[in-house]
Amino acid sequence: MLLEEEIYEVLCDCYDPEIPLNVVDLGLIYGVTLDGDTVNVRMTLTAPGCSMGSMIATTIEDRLLGLPDCNRANVEIVWEPPWTPARISAAGRKQLGLDD
Repeated sequence: MLLEEEIYEVLCDCYDPEIPLNVVDLGLIYGVTLDGDTVNVRMTLTAPGCSMGSMIATTIEDRLLGLPDCNRANVEIVWEPPWTPARISAAGRKQLGLDD
């Protein structure tokens, strides 16, 4: 049985290659839902023109499919609400040196 905690552990191992911070702490994940053995992730990117979007989504899908009880993974990239740096977690802000 899939647990949301497991999903977020996997997501914390996925990074935007342009910013040295995982997608969870970066504030890109808008939601996770579980439907049996399917994981659905709603996320955004730091900018609509981000050329890394499909690579990030594919990486997330591949990593989720590595979970024993996950047989399908869907990543939906959305633009509303738009991402802002205010979405970065406190840990992420510290890691990036934004709260000195």
